[in-house]
Amino acid sequence: MSSRGVALAPPAKNVVVYRNGDPFFPGRRFVVNQRRFLTFEAFLNEVTESIRAPLAVRSLYTPRHGHRVAELRDLQDGGQYVAAGFEKFKRLHICCKYCPGARGGLFSTAVFHSCRNTGSSHALGWFYCSVFRNGDLLSPPFPVPLSRSTPLQWDALLATLTKKADLRSGAVSKLCRLDGTQVSGGEELVNGGYYVAVGDEYQKLPYLELLVPQASARRTLWYV
Repeated sequence: MSSRGVALAPPAKNVVVYRNGDPFFPGRRFVVNQRRFLTFEAFLNEVTESIRAPLAVRSLYTPRHGHRVAELRDLQDGGQYVAAGFEKFKRLHICCKYCPGARGGLFSTAVFHSCRNTGSSHALGWFYCSVFRNGDLLSPPFPVPLSRSTPLQWDALLATLTKKADLRSGAVSKLCRLDGTQVSGGEELVNGGYYVAVGDEYQKLPYLELLVPQASARRTLWYV
């Protein structure tokens, strides 16, 4: 049967959306296609629910320059956007490949903080770890900034992870390495390392391979 005259549907686009004014929100990944979202408003409604926005999302912006996206067709595959209601857009600073959140000198799409120049975090005595949610292969890891100069209170860290991870199983009771071994104290945390926030039993999954693919890490991101 000839395909002549048959209109092909536009290919699906993978995008990541962040909350306006929240530099520590890890972002939510969406697959955008015509079968799932018939209108831009339907997509914004899904974003509102998924990122748990305090008010309905009415606009999407590019993270650095705040260019507004008006239609589904304007979304770029691999693009990153900031979701806002009627409030003023607040620019997000994306960590460059030289900042401490990057693994092996590569860009980590999940690491966001307000560094303005290379080495600023080192000068301030901070380092960063990236934390996955146990059993979750849809959400990218979220950044955890830690001070080198202040003794780390482990219970306080677990409480912070509980709030950020929002695990379905409840509170975060332990932090594990990707191989499942448990971290027992702050002195074991490595700058730029990847860990998993666990509530009950650790689920060994390909977190790094699926959520921080090396091919994507080497791509140039779109900051239009």
